[in-house]
Amino acid sequence: MKEVHLFYAPEIASDHSLPQEEATHAVRVLRMKEGDEVLVTDGVGNFYECTIAFTTSKSCTLNIERSYPAPRSWRGNIHLAVAPTKNMDRMEWLAEKATEIGWDRLSFILCKNSERKVIKTERIEKIVVSAMKQSHKAHKPVVEELVAFKQFISKPWEGKKYIAHCLSESGTLPFLYDILEAEGDATVLIGPEGDFSAEEVAMAEQAGFQSISLGESRLRTETAALVATYQMNLAKRK
Repeated sequence: MKEVHLFYAPEIASDHSLPQEEATHAVRVLRMKEGDEVLVTDGVGNFYECTIAFTTSKSCTLNIERSYPAPRSWRGNIHLAVAPTKNMDRMEWLAEKATEIGWDRLSFILCKNSERKVIKTERIEKIVVSAMKQSHKAHKPVVEELVAFKQFISKPWEGKKYIAHCLSESGTLPFLYDILEAEGDATVLIGPEGDFSAEEVAMAEQAGFQSISLGESRLRTETAALVATYQMNLAKRK
């Protein structure tokens, strides 16, 4: 079977061409030419079956033959807010794998125990786009800039809100998957190395976040974030 390459062109519906980086990849790397068929997504839920009309070394103009919506396989919006790890490779790994699974929004939060105080999202954006194309999805997750924990929890997020931590005085917290609802949006907070502080947990609960567990194992930040993403994705396919 001939491999179908998926390209990302957010303005495809209006300008009928690939962005320069995508065009260069198609023409120079894949050696595609006029008349070849390509599949394009706008990143907001639509696929476009196209043929290449004209190329240069840095441009690729398309004829749109057919377009159609590609509904997500999950219901509601899956939103993960995570304190970035000191090693950015771990956040890049998370962005790639979670996009392959399926989510809608990635936020970064600055917490009391955060070792990383600054994050550049440009690299994360590129990884998300690449993973979206590799897994043939038509929805590109939104990547948000780093914000302070208190600022994040004060926003009026829609749907259910959860905070995962290991600070329960009783020793037991409800398991995320057991309480997730198939319908509606869900936001989960994942803390830094060293976990959230007790003060942050209390603030989140006062802001309407429910404390939850992701299981019996003590997980690294990026592992916990991926587990939460998978559980939300799985629960919302019910």
